[in-house]
Formats: sequence, structure tokens, C-alpha cells
Amino acid sequence: MDDSRETFGPKAFVTGFPVKHSRSPLIHGYWLKTLDLPGSYRAHEVAPEAFADFIRRLKDGSSGFVGGNVTIPHKELAFRLADNPDALSRELGATNTLWLEDGVLHATNTDGRGFTANLDERHPGWDRHGIAVIFGAGGASRAIIQAVRDRGFKEIHVVNRTVKRAHELADRFGPKVHAHPAGALAEVMKGAGLFVNTTSLGMDGEVAPKLDFTPLAAEAVVTDIVYVPLKTPILAQAQEQGFPIVDGLGMLLHQAVPGFEKWFGKRPVVDAALRALIIADVEAH
Repeated sequence: MDDSRETFGPKAFVTGFPVKHSRSPLIHGYWLKTLDLPGSYRAHEVAPEAFADFIRRLKDGSSGFVGGNVTIPHKELAFRLADNPDALSRELGATNTLWLEDGVLHATNTDGRGFTANLDERHPGWDRHGIAVIFGAGGASRAIIQAVRDRGFKEIHVVNRTVKRAHELADRFGPKVHAHPAGALAEVMKGAGLFVNTTSLGMDGEVAPKLDFTPLAAEAVVTDIVYVPLKTPILAQAQEQGFPIVDGLGMLLHQAVPGFEKWFGKRPVVDAALRALIIADVEAH
């Protein structure tokens, strides 16, 4: 895209600390180019102590941005500073997407929608069994639990080494969510149709535990929110045991769609070319 198109169109951002690792500029840049839209999307690193001032400048218009994405460690503070967070972000206590509308700063969280859209695309019917096992109770698990619950699952079992954190999530997301210690994993997997790894186990070459997926329901789907490597050790184990798998890359791609539509006025499509572009970038680094 030439400089004039970037100069005269809407300007959006992704902010975090650090943020240079973000692939969001590649995603949104691809859509701006393929949809032939004016505008820009840039990584904008903001230190925690400067974030409140960054949001103030966003609200008063002096930053020049129409909105943007928020990543670690700013998601909770962005939620608290937004004028109009929606119901999804209020329950999560965190936001990843901001946009200005008539001088009001709106906020939502699109991670859960990205998660379900990825599974809908890669393995339709993933939700038919109604019982899910969520492995891990860190911050990344919140939007997943919320999305699976809202999709209509009747039982969601959160398994975590520190069971107190799993209990906190069960309290937050209601009676369909049950907390378990790591030792209960095999038991709660019995008959489940969805297994989600929300931990960092296996990311970037980290060692992952050996897991037995055979208690799961026949044709249960195993997915991971990590996408580096694309086939994580946990996904590789599940595939070797005969279960269909869905990698985490699509979650990253699909969660970006609502924000782009808010900032640039057109709803983009997650296609094979975009997926290939991000995979190539991952492999190059």
C-alpha cells in the first residue's frame, strides 16, 4: 500500500509491552491491501505507566487513532478506562478491542469469538457433544470458558495444577463450570467431546506432558490456543491417538475480524492466503 493511502485513511493500532512480536499488523495490513482500503494499522508499544495517558489521548482525539487492539499487559486496564465496555468484556474484566464512536470509547473482547469461529471453520460439529475439558486456568482460559459456555455446552471442566485458580473461574462463569486438580484429568476427560489446551506447555519447544486422550468421546476434537509451533506437542499426541485436531492460528486470525470492521468499515474474510502469510512469517522467525 502506498504512503498516501496510509496518510488519509483511518489509523488503528495494536498496543502492548512489548508488542514487536505481534502479527496483528500483518493481518490487518493484508486486509487493507486486499480490500483496497485507505488506512493504517501499526504496532504501538506503550509502557504500563504511560497507558492511562495513551487512552486519554485516544479519547480526546489527539492521538489520531480511531481505535485498536490491546494485548498483554494492558487488557484489564483498558477495560477499566473504556467508557462503554460490552457485556463480554465486563464479565471477563478485560478487553482486547477498542473503538471510538461519537467521542465515546467502546470496548469488547473478541478472543472467544475468534476461538469458536476457528473451530467452526476447521472442524464443523465440534460442539455437538456438549462436554468440554479446559486444560489450564490462566488468563488465556477465561475467554475460552466464556465462549464454550455461551455456545451451549452443558459441562465445562477446568483442570489446573493450582486448583484454587480453577475454582475462581468456576465461581466467575457459573454452575456449568467445574474445577478440578491436575490429578483428575483422566476422570473428567471421560466422554468429553472437546479438549482445549490453554496452557503454554509445548510452546516454543517447551516440554509437554504425555497425555492419554482415549477417555474422550469418539471423534472428540482436541485444540490448542498456541500456534507456535503450529502443531504443538499436545496436538501431535492427540493426532497420533486418532483424534481430529485444530491448531490455534485461526483463533488469532478470526479474533481480528470484528475490530477491522469497526475501524475500516468493511468486514474482512479469513482466507487461505492470509493463513499462509502468517505461517510463513512464523517459520521465518
